[in-house]
Amino acid sequence: MSFLTVKRDTLEYLQSDLLAPTIHCFSTRYGGCSTGSLSSLNLGLHRGDRPENVWENYRILGEALGFQPQDTVLTKQTHTDIVVPVGKQDRGRGLILPVEQERDGLVTNVPQVILTIFMADCTPILFYDPVKRAVGAAHAGWRGTVAGIAARTVERLTKEYGSDPKDIRAVIGPCISKCCFETDRDVPDAVLAAMGPEAETAISGSGPKYHVDLKCLNEIWLHRVGVEQIDISPDCTACQPDRFWSHRVTKGDRGSLAAVIGLPGEE
Repeated sequence: MSFLTVKRDTLEYLQSDLLAPTIHCFSTRYGGCSTGSLSSLNLGLHRGDRPENVWENYRILGEALGFQPQDTVLTKQTHTDIVVPVGKQDRGRGLILPVEQERDGLVTNVPQVILTIFMADCTPILFYDPVKRAVGAAHAGWRGTVAGIAARTVERLTKEYGSDPKDIRAVIGPCISKCCFETDRDVPDAVLAAMGPEAETAISGSGPKYHVDLKCLNEIWLHRVGVEQIDISPDCTACQPDRFWSHRVTKGDRGSLAAVIGLPGEE
């Protein structure tokens, strides 16, 4: 594993050596100015927080990483496999400007365009192609995982920027792990229907409840499209609710974590 925990005063976030030298992180709850159940680094605008708190939280995180809040491009997450290329003209979309198009994944090859996805149990995946100098980010809930958004993001990098999957580095961040992701039969049924017998290794249980490994399933998709360089966080958001927000643990009364990635430097 090459995951690192970075602490700057009260701010804490995770990085992976595999994504160096990009601007990137997987956030934790620590280091922001939000209060109550959103304490403290809430990065979601639709969790009931004051907009000025969210802006300040992006400023705090950006100061540590090397970006400004207006550099970010946010998703409109609806558990799809839609991946959209963005550029300079999209900076600020989601934080300042509206996001009209549904998209659970983003890709770019433009420096200082900071791709931003959200999670509070769902699986965040960040991508970096150091050869073509392109990055991507994907939000993979269980439905997006089943739909193969990890693979769709690789395919989009290939289509838009000519990336070779063997050059792409993929990092799967903290999410609800197999230990805590208990489901009914519908989830393993959907997994097996979409991915076939290879996915059985990610499912345990014989009913009425099952446990599903989203990290493993996304790794399978990445291998299928030729990605060889993969890093996977060992952290479970549901096991560490004081450090990460977990939608399951809080029953929805929570803030939003974010995974961000961008290319450094000026255009």
